[in-house]
Amino acid sequence: MINRQPYAPTPHSYVPNSTLSATINLDEEVKLADTRAERDLQDSLAEIFSIIVTLDELEKAFLKDAIPEADYTEICERSLKQYKSLVADEAVARAFVGLEEFKAEWDLEVPRATERIRVGMPSTAVNASAGHHGGGSGGGGNGSKSENSGGKNPSGQLILEATQDFITFLDALRLGLLAKDQLHPLLTDVIQSVNKVTDRDFENRGKIVQWLITLNQMKATEELSEDQARELELDINSAYQGFKSTLS
Repeated sequence: MINRQPYAPTPHSYVPNSTLSATINLDEEVKLADTRAERDLQDSLAEIFSIIVTLDELEKAFLKDAIPEADYTEICERSLKQYKSLVADEAVARAFVGLEEFKAEWDLEVPRATERIRVGMPSTAVNASAGHHGGGSGGGGNGSKSENSGGKNPSGQLILEATQDFITFLDALRLGLLAKDQLHPLLTDVIQSVNKVTDRDFENRGKIVQWLITLNQMKATEELSEDQARELELDINSAYQGFKSTLS
């Protein structure tokens, strides 16, 4: 009968060295940060990671019609606001560096979230026929001029609000407001109020979206050049005329 040792045999070449004994207390909590500032930074980066993953899954669900449009819009807008708020912090921005760098560091494959963050708005705000994604538009752009998203006719109040938002934005440009944090909220109001009036595409509507993307990619205090401001004014004024043509 073979005598079995109650433990694994030790190689003859190995000589235990008491000076190399572990100094880690297995019952002691491992701290990822030593200061409150470091802990706050780690929490913020973890929150950004969570937001990016959430946005990607949200976009997938929306494309599959697995989430109501209103819920999608609400969650997307809230997530984008949280993301922008977090990366606006100087300490977080230094550690975050940029979206592409952050994705590479954590091996994130999130193409839909990347596009949504680049645009800075929910798909429902960008697309003229947001209520008919997934191939359900069925030539809605060729219907009567009174047709709108969900089959509703625009009220006078909604038309007035959209008109006022156009005028407010153009006035802001003429007054010399050129910073991203001044113009982006006003132009967001324009596209949102327009979408409440009509889901039909109109001339130069795409210019509104393109300028929203341009502004979204700027730093908060970064300003447009004079040439950009003139071009923006022309584009938005043209979009305003295109919007009015849908009402006649």
